[in-house]
Amino acid sequence: MANPVPATFSTRANALLRKNLTFQKRNKKTNIRLTLFPLIICIILVLLQNLVDNLLDKPKFKCGCVCTTNQTTCSDSEKVCGVKYSDQTQVLACAIPNPPEWPPLLQLPGSEPWYPPVYTMLFTADDHYFGQIVSDNIFPSNVTMDYTDIMASLASNVLGSESTPDTNNFLEPAFTSDLPIYYLQTRCPLDNIAFPEIYQEGTPQQDMESFTYEIAGFTVDQEIRCADGINLWRDSSSVINNELYEGHEDNPIVSAFDFLNSNENGFNVTVWYKSTNKGVTNFGPTALLRIPRSINLISNAYLQFLRGLGTKMLFEFVKEMPKSETPLRIEIASLLGVLFFTWVVLQLFPVVLTSLIYEKQQKLRIMMKMHGLGDGPYWMITYGYFLALSVIYMLCFVIFGSVLGLKFFTLNDYSIQFVFYFIYINLQISVAILLASFFSNVKTATVTAYIGVFGTGLLAGFLLQFFIQDSSFPRGWIICMELYPGFALYRGLYEFGQSATSGSNMGTVGMRWQDLSDSANGMKEVLIIMFAEWIIVLFVAYYIDQVSSTGSGKSTIFFLKGFLKKPLSSCKKLSIQRQESNVLAQMEKPDIVQEKEKVEQLLLEPTIDHAIVCDGLKKFYRGRDGNPGKLAVRELFLAVPRGECFGMLGPNGAGKTSFISMMIGLTKPTSGAAYVQGLDIRTHMDGIYTSMGVCPQHNLLWESLTGREHLLFYGRLKNLKGSVLTQAVEESLKNLNLFHGGVADKQAGKYSGGMKRRLSVAISLIGDPKVVYMDEPSTGLDPASRKCLWNVIRLAKQDRAIILTTHSMEEAEALCDRLGIFVNGSLQCVGNPKELKARYGGIYVFTMTTSSDHEKDVENIVQQLTPNANKIYHLSGTQKFELPKEDVKIANVFQAVEVAKRNFTVFAWGLADTTLEDVFIKVAREAHAFDTLS
Repeated sequence: MANPVPATFSTRANALLRKNLTFQKRNKKTNIRLTLFPLIICIILVLLQNLVDNLLDKPKFKCGCVCTTNQTTCSDSEKVCGVKYSDQTQVLACAIPNPPEWPPLLQLPGSEPWYPPVYTMLFTADDHYFGQIVSDNIFPSNVTMDYTDIMASLASNVLGSESTPDTNNFLEPAFTSDLPIYYLQTRCPLDNIAFPEIYQEGTPQQDMESFTYEIAGFTVDQEIRCADGINLWRDSSSVINNELYEGHEDNPIVSAFDFLNSNENGFNVTVWYKSTNKGVTNFGPTALLRIPRSINLISNAYLQFLRGLGTKMLFEFVKEMPKSETPLRIEIASLLGVLFFTWVVLQLFPVVLTSLIYEKQQKLRIMMKMHGLGDGPYWMITYGYFLALSVIYMLCFVIFGSVLGLKFFTLNDYSIQFVFYFIYINLQISVAILLASFFSNVKTATVTAYIGVFGTGLLAGFLLQFFIQDSSFPRGWIICMELYPGFALYRGLYEFGQSATSGSNMGTVGMRWQDLSDSANGMKEVLIIMFAEWIIVLFVAYYIDQVSSTGSGKSTIFFLKGFLKKPLSSCKKLSIQRQESNVLAQMEKPDIVQEKEKVEQLLLEPTIDHAIVCDGLKKFYRGRDGNPGKLAVRELFLAVPRGECFGMLGPNGAGKTSFISMMIGLTKPTSGAAYVQGLDIRTHMDGIYTSMGVCPQHNLLWESLTGREHLLFYGRLKNLKGSVLTQAVEESLKNLNLFHGGVADKQAGKYSGGMKRRLSVAISLIGDPKVVYMDEPSTGLDPASRKCLWNVIRLAKQDRAIILTTHSMEEAEALCDRLGIFVNGSLQCVGNPKELKARYGGIYVFTMTTSSDHEKDVENIVQQLTPNANKIYHLSGTQKFELPKEDVKIANVFQAVEVAKRNFTVFAWGLADTTLEDVFIKVAREAHAFDTLS
């Protein structure tokens, strides 16, 4: 009925995909909660946005208005609004059809404590004569004021201020702050009409000009003071640069100029300018720079050199562009959403990581691998599965945000958002696969992952963002920080937020593809970093997985295996050495010697009759924490043909499970070799898995999948399809009593221990595997279920090799064609149950219970039966004796008992043949005694 052809790549991938989809169906509540998380975050942001909008809708944040009727309250039609009626907060919302004009200013350093203050400009040029003439034209000799047009006359003078410019020029800080405005000239006059007595005392006082002007509806009295402007010559630009770098406290420097090779035929100049105290505000764009006035001064000076002192290039004023009324609005999603959205996207990381580690911790991946699921189908479906979940999650995230009207999503180009999120979720999955190799416990990984999620968001929000906004922080260090995927995610979301805020404030769109070429936009570098990391991390994750895979992990240079070949002669030499080292011990055990000879013959003349051949298999566990190492399996030689069930008996800790673990690929042998269907377990486990079934000692099941779904999945891995698969699953469920009462469609997590064992046996047998390992399959079964299981195993051993470990002697006799007693890591004897009982149990056990007074009489009767009798038990009148079979006839024992009954009272007596349990105990005792003596 079963298809013997191994399943193809697509068939195994299809089986895993179906299983994953079923698993997701079982976890639909968890998936719904996960999907609703971004919706909840978006709703919170919408509610916050509405709350902020309601607060900003109040009059204190709108353009100021007054009633024309001179009343306190009036209707909107009776109000007049404008900048002149607004305070500093309200003015931001007002319409400004005619922005004010401001005279251009120089940025001055801090003034000196004496008057008049002195400000310096430095000059150099290739032509000293030319440079000296031009520099002499920089500052006027006196101030010219036209009081009929104050603002126009200010533009004719050289004005400067120590105030810090703002991000706009609607209100020039120089005319609104408490700091004075200075007009620079070659020499301030020494007479001062306002304060002649101070001058007469010898303290120079500056001239002052005071004027009144109207701005934004307000009348302001402004004072302008005089300051000396000095031009100083320097020999070269490097001298100027060094002087600027070191600072010059005696003569504060306003600007510096290098005329280079300028002359009457050409004007070529380098300008050093004084920047603001804060080139970038903490939470805003770059402030304005007062450099146009410096350029105008030097251009005017050159023009006067060419055309005479009467020529002037007038720089009258600077002004903002007019703007319509813009209600004050704060885009919450763009400001707070970056942190929240970072957490939303990172929420996928713990989900992917814990899912991978759950399969690793529960050994479900190796269980799938042992039933034929290779690394190729596993990683293709697993990666695609997580990618599909992530894409759906991110689509819901963007759709929810867009439907709720968050500008963060609606203003930015959706194609850029798709590319950004798609690259990042691929990187996130790759990082999860990489980190899964370093975790073995789901709880530890979950706690670590969530600490990473929230820590990443907080660090990025309070550290990375600060560095991004600080223009003085080296860009290279920011790129280094973005190499951490969480920071790269935050930077990308930050750029989306900035673009959305800018677009919302200006009434334009957000980020577009052409914006990525802007050097101030970090999205391009983030996309490049994430894409490169995705490829690199995915490659490293696959490499580490191949090296560290449980049991079948490859060499660190496995990709070079085509160039590295192990000499066959060295393998044979090691085999010979192993044989010679155990000659003396095996001479005492003919059955073990015979088994070894059979193995050697099979290695010389391979046949397909023997499915399992072990050649000197050995497993040594290194000691840890100061404990000595343990030799779990000692050079095991074993050959198991098809159609045979070989039983392994032994006390706890004898090495049975270690042997099974090596054969199924959970651990690697320390030395020796084993062949399954002619394939070496050291190098070809992937091929062995396709024809192998395993019932492990502990049930490796998905708690949320039903028994039927388990069998369907593993049946598909064994290439069962259609009606053949359905029939095989139904028969397996019926044979192991899992069909009736709805048990087949109940989740495995709700099964009893016995039901789980029966399901594990059914999984090991489905698909007609040629080799089956059963590690204590009947553990926890009631007598009826045990008998049912035995019948299934009897039928299953036809044309397949089964290795079964058990502690039940009854089970061993009922199922096993041959038995091997395993003690201290090595086989002590091999044979069928009858041979072992005959070889190690050629005795009868005679038991008699009498009063304590007649114990000596019982001993005399036994001595008369045979002088070779051996007392093995004595307690309160009950005695047991071992009687060699060759010395005693059963009829003689009955006659002796009848004689004893006539002489004294016999409470009970019995004569028993040797059981398999007796053989087991005897062999174990002899082995332990031998190890103790040696």
